[in-house]
Amino acid sequence: MIPRYAPARMQEIWSDRHRFDLWLRIEVLACEAWSALGRVPAEALPRIRAATVDPARVAEIEARVGHDVIAFLTAAGESIGQPEARYLHLGLTSSDVVDTAFALQLRESADVILEDLYRLRASVAGLAVRHRRTVMVGRTHGIHAEPITFGFKAAGWVAELDRAIARLERAAGEVATGKLSGPVGTHSSVDPRVEEHVCSALGLNVDPVSTQVVGRDRHAAFMGVLATTAASLERIALEIRHLQRSEVGEALEPFGAEQKGSSAMPHKRNPVLTERICGLARVVRGHALTAQENVALWHERDISHSSAERVIFPDACCLVDFMAIELERVLSGLEVHPERMLRNLETGGGIVYSQAVLLALVESGLPREEAYRIVQSAAHRALRGEGGFRANLEANPEVAARIGERMDEIFDPAGFLRHVDLAFDRLGLTVEVNA
Repeated sequence: MIPRYAPARMQEIWSDRHRFDLWLRIEVLACEAWSALGRVPAEALPRIRAATVDPARVAEIEARVGHDVIAFLTAAGESIGQPEARYLHLGLTSSDVVDTAFALQLRESADVILEDLYRLRASVAGLAVRHRRTVMVGRTHGIHAEPITFGFKAAGWVAELDRAIARLERAAGEVATGKLSGPVGTHSSVDPRVEEHVCSALGLNVDPVSTQVVGRDRHAAFMGVLATTAASLERIALEIRHLQRSEVGEALEPFGAEQKGSSAMPHKRNPVLTERICGLARVVRGHALTAQENVALWHERDISHSSAERVIFPDACCLVDFMAIELERVLSGLEVHPERMLRNLETGGGIVYSQAVLLALVESGLPREEAYRIVQSAAHRALRGEGGFRANLEANPEVAARIGERMDEIFDPAGFLRHVDLAFDRLGLTVEVNA
């Protein structure tokens, strides 16, 4: 089930054509292994290797027999002819083929997602370096806190993307696990050497102890990583949405020359791309719960996981890749407004410097509680529109006497940013982007 929004490469990975091609490749490799063991005549291999499968023919047969693997084997056998076709699926059960091919699809999907995550990281890294000195207000609880730079904020996104990439690489390695161990995993009808040959040729791990299926804890972990990756993309998108609010106006997602924001209000420039990313992250999180539910199956297997997996895994892989592509589009075209950042930084006459004032008063010998009361009073009056923060402080004789000569130094954002470069050095961003 391929979503409408799926990027082209993902559409191919999850297409019926590709799935049947993978099934056929597994069947051919199994026949080759059986031939080496003397169970399949060597002279049968050329016709088996030349087998083809028409998805339309598989669908036609499946409509009659109600079993996709049997329909596939029938269609493949028709292209091979007898007696060679009888060697297909020798000793195998459906999950041997389905689960092994599924592992390949997940690994291929992870490769595509990783490529787009790396591209997104490069855009974010460039944004971070360009704005490493662009001063803005840092916010906690949505309230002005202390000065930071926009580049520092973006550097945090780079670090999170690095974690997402590393996490997905590990999960892709774990989920790339196949099995050809027969009906309940005991190799009663399949020589373990056949399993080893097929998985080795496909670059897959062998499930050391499978039932009729590969254990679904691997798939749940993979889906969990997709959900966490989606949450990281959502966090970046949500930040852009906040920065684009009318009252903030510090960064805006791209807006086309002929784009319209509202059918009723021509002035609207809505953050629709980042809102879309945030909404889709919720869907992926829901799929993670379903993947967890699929871990517990009856005995050696039941089929309750199968129907859900046919929906959630193509959907989640396509969604996360789509989100990465969309977010790269946003950040590579992001409009950053440093002048608005500076204006917001000075809200209330410099209240973001309250800690610096507090520390300076304490260092001057004033008890902390008294210093806190003076600074808080000046700040809250400024927020109510009763003068500016600095002006209120300078009107206080106690403050003027103790730190009056240091006000320019205290209200200089440079003091807050002296260690900002540390984040860039730790990430190697300067070297990477300038290389």
